[in-house]
Amino acid sequence: MRKFGLPARFGVLALLLVCGCGGSKPKYTDAELALIPAVQKDGLPEASGGFVLAVGDETITSDEIITEPLLNYYKPIAQKSSFEKFEKQAGPELEQIITTKVSNILLYQQAKREAGEGVDIEAALEKATESETRSFIASFDGDYIKAEQALKKMGMNWTSFREYQKKMILSQDYIRRQLPERRPITRSELVACYNEMKDEFFALPTTITFRLIDIEPSKLEVTDPNVSRVEQARKLAQELMRRLQSREDFGELAKQYSHGYTASDGGLWRPVQPGSLAKPYDVLAVEAEKIESGQVAGPIEADEHIFIMKLEEKKAGGFEPLDNVQKEVESKILFGRREIASDQFAAGLAKQIAMGERDRFLNFCLKKIYRLSNQ
Repeated sequence: MRKFGLPARFGVLALLLVCGCGGSKPKYTDAELALIPAVQKDGLPEASGGFVLAVGDETITSDEIITEPLLNYYKPIAQKSSFEKFEKQAGPELEQIITTKVSNILLYQQAKREAGEGVDIEAALEKATESETRSFIASFDGDYIKAEQALKKMGMNWTSFREYQKKMILSQDYIRRQLPERRPITRSELVACYNEMKDEFFALPTTITFRLIDIEPSKLEVTDPNVSRVEQARKLAQELMRRLQSREDFGELAKQYSHGYTASDGGLWRPVQPGSLAKPYDVLAVEAEKIESGQVAGPIEADEHIFIMKLEEKKAGGFEPLDNVQKEVESKILFGRREIASDQFAAGLAKQIAMGERDRFLNFCLKKIYRLSNQ
């Protein structure tokens, strides 16, 4: 049974968003600054870099959007298309990236205002950021150098990474507080969500549990020079079958005669999936199909082994019952609700930016990506 996580469709977008969130602001040429409306020029850095989009008292530069990972992602598309085709294909996704970045900035600004002047939130943010930083390094098996190299590829350093984490932590907390009251989850919602998830997350495989007397002829002590070890093993297996039919304890006989690694446990094998049994034990899965729990199969010869198997339990595959996984299903439902509410909330914030300016910035970024990809 798998644990659920974020939907796969968020993978590329999440990468592109993270890759565009750090780094210092570049400088701009006088010619490029001339393209920017006067209202956007306040507080801009000195000349040399690319067109910018004003968001409150901050700016987003084209270089912050067009990071190396994003450029590598779009390059194959741009190289195979005319600009018109590239614009149609890449435009909607790039627009979402810009919109999300705009929303994040506005969220952070709003969250700071909501916190109020004089409220000491820095200590809590520092603690949470330190935890996120440790988790990031741990994701590279604790290798600080590899983690730092990954940040550089994303256009970030440790300082900008920590600042980004602070913004995200504060913003997400603000979103959480703005979401509507949690309404009860209905049974029909649970069932519908469970049915959507069960094939991927709650499937239970067929398993078998059995005891095994595993006789290896090569490990038998020769008692008669005129009888081969294989014949001796066959005679032993037949004798054990007779004793089992006389209701002797299988586990005790396994302890005494089995050469298998579970002999000390009375030959008990824990639940296994039939398809996972490697040679020569795969023949046991075939025999298990022919008998019911409590029955004995054997002798079974396979690759210099002679087996006697007692099937303890056979569980058919199926699905984990809803009652057993209800909390996970509820979490999925609540995650979906938060996602919808967050998207709506963020979209509302993004509307604070003039549509014309945002479209102009998007067009500038698309042309720059296309030009860089085809140099």
